[in-house]
Amino acid sequence: MKKINVAIVGLGFGAEFIPIYQRHPAANMYAICQRTQSKLDAIGDEFGVEKRYTSYDDLLIDPEVDAVHINSPIPDHAEQTLKALRAGKHVACTVPMATSVEDCAEIAKTCRETGLKYMMMETVVYAREFLFVKELYEKGELGKVQFLKASHQQEMEGWPNYWPGLPPMHYATHCVGPVAGLLRLEAEYVSCFGSGRISEDLVKIHNSPFAVESAHIKFRDSDLSAYVYRSLFDTARQYRESFEVYGSKKSFEWPLIEGEDPVIHTAKKPEPEIPERVKTPDYAHLLPEEIQSFTGRGVYDAGDNAHPSFVQGSGHGGSHPHLVHEFISALVEDRDPFPNAVQSANWTSVGILAHESAMRGGEIIRVPDF
Repeated sequence: MKKINVAIVGLGFGAEFIPIYQRHPAANMYAICQRTQSKLDAIGDEFGVEKRYTSYDDLLIDPEVDAVHINSPIPDHAEQTLKALRAGKHVACTVPMATSVEDCAEIAKTCRETGLKYMMMETVVYAREFLFVKELYEKGELGKVQFLKASHQQEMEGWPNYWPGLPPMHYATHCVGPVAGLLRLEAEYVSCFGSGRISEDLVKIHNSPFAVESAHIKFRDSDLSAYVYRSLFDTARQYRESFEVYGSKKSFEWPLIEGEDPVIHTAKKPEPEIPERVKTPDYAHLLPEEIQSFTGRGVYDAGDNAHPSFVQGSGHGGSHPHLVHEFISALVEDRDPFPNAVQSANWTSVGILAHESAMRGGEIIRVPDF
């Protein structure tokens, strides 16, 4: 079997994935791309990657590249994704898919036209907590799911470039993804309210005043809705990416403090016995043996190499090898990855339109059919 030649674009957070691709049995870590030659060479030398590009356009001309994994800044995601698809490359891209609904639609359309695969690398739907709840659901232990809820609260003060003043819901896939992804639901419309106000120097950057944005999502062809909320600045809260699901038999609630265990509530028990704390197992057994160790460690998990997403994000729940395995497996098996282009467009657009709704005082806005 021919291995999939992968090129990683962007080597900040992106370097985390190099050793995973190197050890995946169906992947070949073929090339890396970074604008700064010195950083490109430092990473290339460290991991033994010989093929190196400072130009993304030059990388896309290389006929040996089968797929690109984009880890560039958010404003570049859509343009780089579309360039890659039009150059005949499959695409994995860190979140979000794009910064406009129009670009989301264009990516989904281009995938249909080319037959190429796209996967948004949403960490939460491959984190051990989500996989645990997914297992409970598939075994029927939750019963009928009645309601879903998620949050992503993070203090972004001091983060560089495009982050200052960013509308909270413009980076919403970490909380939209799990509420839509558990039952493979599609958001039909959204209503969102803004609350509070961030400092004036931040407001003027994006003309976005709200400290917190909270949205209700109604799902298409389902009796379910979900509630998600986001904050980025001037709101006191330890980092939290939470996901909760309420079922007729059991419900799962995220801990309030990082490091504590989540809670399972079981119906029909005496009131004091309804809640119990549970240990979330690791799901490395779902992966090829060669990459199982990466659910518990990575390049950026300690010391001087610590990336902000690991310091605050607790290593993304061991999701990185699962993301790589899903993307590579989808290419080998010639199937859509999860989430595919249409699902990614739906999840990303929920956040974009939620902010628009908040700016209009909570007006209901429909999500396009991608």
